[in-house]
Amino acid sequence: MEKEASPRPQATQTYAWLDRSLAALHRADRYRAVQPIDGRAGATVQRRGQTLVNFASNDYLGLASDPRLAAAAIAAIETYGTGSTGSRLLSGHRELHGALERAIAALKGTDDAIVFSSGYLANLGAIAALVGSPDLILGDEYNHSSLRAGGQVSGATALDYRHGDGAHLRELLETHRDRHRRCLITTDSVFSMDGDLCPLPEILDLATAYDAMVLVDEAHGTGVFGDRGAGAVEHLGCAGRPLVTVGTLSKALGSLGGYVAGSTSLIDFLRNRAPSWIYTTGLSPADTAAALAALEIVQQEPQRRRALWAHVRFVVEQIDQVLAQTATPAIRLRRLPAVSPIIGLEGPSAAAIVAASQRLQQAGLWAAAVRPPTVPTSRLRITLMATHQQAHLEQLIAGLQELLGPQW
Repeated sequence: MEKEASPRPQATQTYAWLDRSLAALHRADRYRAVQPIDGRAGATVQRRGQTLVNFASNDYLGLASDPRLAAAAIAAIETYGTGSTGSRLLSGHRELHGALERAIAALKGTDDAIVFSSGYLANLGAIAALVGSPDLILGDEYNHSSLRAGGQVSGATALDYRHGDGAHLRELLETHRDRHRRCLITTDSVFSMDGDLCPLPEILDLATAYDAMVLVDEAHGTGVFGDRGAGAVEHLGCAGRPLVTVGTLSKALGSLGGYVAGSTSLIDFLRNRAPSWIYTTGLSPADTAAALAALEIVQQEPQRRRALWAHVRFVVEQIDQVLAQTATPAIRLRRLPAVSPIIGLEGPSAAAIVAASQRLQQAGLWAAAVRPPTVPTSRLRITLMATHQQAHLEQLIAGLQELLGPQW
């Protein structure tokens, strides 16, 4: 007699853990949802009929809505169509891609560059190509998710060093380097949630001493730092030193996509070995052309960077005054020691930060509430743009004063 099969669980039972996990996120004040805006992004945005001053954007130079980028994108669509239709190694390569890569290399002062369909894919592809299971990755503990994911994809042994701590990096190199074939040190140049800079000169010196490669992610540095807008590598005096530079086209450059810049050998190697470039459709003509137009503006209009840094100095000074002069704040905030257009105000809890963000929105200000696991501690993340007006900045300071005051 055949044994009866056990009844299969109902689909609702199989996937019931999803609802439990979502409920846990709500209880911990870690639940997130998209907040759509209407029309173009800029220094101010429209959302659900309300005008908000936008302090939640990575569009540092205000180029995402620049009509010159739009015109370049439209012209590219009219010439090449809407999609690249295939991998760059098959049928997806356009001369426009080559022009963008040459422009990136010129800005970065490198031999060559390679463009990916996103910054995330650039990090995944570069890391997976450069190291494998016999190798070692040492990364800053605050590195972007894409750097961590690249390490996982590569199969290399991955260890974190304490944030910005060169002594700890040296200790790990001393302990582990000789056990592995190759070593790659990875770091953001500008850390996206704290706004501070990596100690790149020290990292490069250690890399030389211990025969290690260095990959630096300039996502939040390109267009913002340096005399020419080349990024934090230029700003920190490290241009021309051997390293792998990764970045994005989606922040200060107002488009979409990612890139790696470096030596001729490095870029030629990545064209042959980076899986997220080889097996992905090429960047769309519109995004490529928009980024190319943005690079021209970055070099032709340094006044945008000057305006941005003037905003940073004003806002930091004013925030510090507000925090110092509020004797008994309704919510305790601490400004993180940023040196960039990213200003973090750390709060006591996720719930308090969410409430603070909502309060600012009622005052017409959009500042992101960032919570674990994205960051170790909850904070308001305020980002500045070159296109903010003085009135926008003063409205932000007034909103923070009201937030901290006893009436809140």
